[in-house]
Amino acid sequence: MKGIILHGGHGTRLRPLTHTGPKQLLPIANKPMSEYCLESIIETGIKDIAIIIGGVGSDKVKEYYGNGGKFGVNITYVEQDEPKGIAHAIRLCKEFINNEKFLVFLGDNIIQKSIVEFTERFKNSNFDSTILLCEVSNPSRFGIAEVKNNKILKIIEKPKNPPSNLAVTGIYLLTPKIFNIIDDLKPSWRNELEITDALDNLLKQNDNISYEIITDYW
Repeated sequence: MKGIILHGGHGTRLRPLTHTGPKQLLPIANKPMSEYCLESIIETGIKDIAIIIGGVGSDKVKEYYGNGGKFGVNITYVEQDEPKGIAHAIRLCKEFINNEKFLVFLGDNIIQKSIVEFTERFKNSNFDSTILLCEVSNPSRFGIAEVKNNKILKIIEKPKNPPSNLAVTGIYLLTPKIFNIIDDLKPSWRNELEITDALDNLLKQNDNISYEIITDYW
């Protein structure tokens, strides 16, 4: 398996802290928030990791993580020229993934729970994707999964009338099938290729997506 960390974006909601660098490098307990993502991925045994960069301070990301040697992994950098969405960023990694299963982590996600078990289960399964969900009190701010009888029925981005309170956390286990789905995606009203749309289309294609629920801090 391979790993991807999304490290792009402009961090507009965290200004002025993000005027000089990406939000994912902002320290939490003296460590950049994206380093927690890297540690979660390393814990699963994944050694080849792509970091998608773009926007403010991309050079600082390269400066901090280098080739991954100091973390015991191999890091490849993939440039996303414009903020065209998470699905677009993932599509840029098709060559890097090279037909393997992979784990995607948004670089501003911090969870306390280890994802080793989730990753192992996915690795040994025939699912096209496993997504990590977490109960939230304000579901209209998130991508939401509608779940019934332990099956995902639908995945919707920031719904006005949420069908559940299960937010899509920004940690995705995927197979290369997602690339063809992304190729057929149309941009959303934000002019971005939404990962929630891609996952929902994948679900419609063959109803083969599982989920895990994070009950710890997210």
